[in-house]
Amino acid sequence: MEKYTYFLSDLHLGAPYMEDSRDSEKRIVAFLDSISGSADTIYLMGDILDYWYEYRYVVPRGYVRFFGKLSQLSDSGVKIIWFKGNHDIWIFDYLPRELGIEVRDGWSIDEIYGKKVFLNHGDGVGKLEPSFKIIRSIFRNKFCQWMFAGIHPRWTVPFAYNWSAHSRKGGEQRGIPDEKLLKNLRDFVDEFHAGHPDINYYIFGHVHVFSREEIKDGCEMIVLGEWIHTFSYARMNTEGLELLKWHG
Repeated sequence: MEKYTYFLSDLHLGAPYMEDSRDSEKRIVAFLDSISGSADTIYLMGDILDYWYEYRYVVPRGYVRFFGKLSQLSDSGVKIIWFKGNHDIWIFDYLPRELGIEVRDGWSIDEIYGKKVFLNHGDGVGKLEPSFKIIRSIFRNKFCQWMFAGIHPRWTVPFAYNWSAHSRKGGEQRGIPDEKLLKNLRDFVDEFHAGHPDINYYIFGHVHVFSREEIKDGCEMIVLGEWIHTFSYARMNTEGLELLKWHG
């Protein structure tokens, strides 16, 4: 069977605004089952979980089916690379140790089937709103993480899910400026590509838009969409990259 590298983002598993969180988990497990024979590498491009915080000796409940499938794929030789997003930034050592996956924070440039691919969740590049920059820096601050870990999960978990639901609802009421977010990614790519003209693809998540556009000289920017409504992903082999939707 021909081998592919897969890219997917923004599953937001466990999100309180989903109609059936367990059904969402079963859907992604079915998808992973469907590609188990063809997957060489799977890139999970951030916001895979709507909320996750690892304590030293305990981890949050849930995601058993999903984690089990990732473990099975990893054990069978599929390489899995998980980029932290703005919802699942508090992944520490549990998932790498237990699932055998590689966790990355930030961006990287990988060579895939002879092509250079820039990879990033998309929340930390370009010009960021001052309020978002402040929140992002607090969430990634080691001292703040240590303080947060000292609060009992009975308080932190409901708070995190309520924050997520409020943020999603507020964005829908205001009308999330997708074009503005996409422009921010384009502007970043234009500037970055000027110094790295050998990059063939820029792949992002975060924006919840499923798009593909040429930037310059055959270079393309891919935004992977999400798994709340679109169920979209990209796959790549030696012949190139294609965008697809899961209808299983």
